[in-house]
Amino acid sequence: MRQTKLTREVHHRVKNNLQVISSLINFHARAARSAEATQAYASIQRRVDALAVVHRNHFAELEENRGLSLRSVIGELASNIRATAPDDSPIGVTLDIAPYLANQDVAIAIAFLLTEIVELAMTVSPTAQVRISIGAAPTDDRAILRVNSPALVDDDRMRALVAERYGRVIEGLARQLRSKLHYDPLVGAYEIAVAVTGRD
Repeated sequence: MRQTKLTREVHHRVKNNLQVISSLINFHARAARSAEATQAYASIQRRVDALAVVHRNHFAELEENRGLSLRSVIGELASNIRATAPDDSPIGVTLDIAPYLANQDVAIAIAFLLTEIVELAMTVSPTAQVRISIGAAPTDDRAILRVNSPALVDDDRMRALVAERYGRVIEGLARQLRSKLHYDPLVGAYEIAVAVTGRD
């Protein structure tokens, strides 16, 4: 009982701190004097949102301890990404997520990886159409996470952005997931096998 109470207290403090950070980012974003600064604040906001989404879902499943629903986490993440896209450049995100469960560490790495890849697509093309899917893998303890978009098709701009800004972070997150990240340059797709704890 005491442990549950302590866990709830920690959750509320983390949640409150994330809300304060989010409010500060929004406050500064409203005062930004250029489109570049506004975009930079939105980029930071997406990463804070990714962490907050996983934290909320982790706390919600604490009682059952089965793992986080990747469908819930990615659905909420996609909504937040749409909300932080510029008004004049609405991004389209389509989801096809099978009901898999994952532990918190995997869910956090997935949330950050998706945020980076989707933002890469948005940077290449502000009106990018992105499809995120999770489906079966050859073994029951893995699922295949796939992100594809015409904006991710290999070209000079895509290569430059990967080399200068996104590549090292994306590769680092793939290493956290302990799996090889595959990139198909012809169709513009990233794919990785992620560890799952079961199905919802």
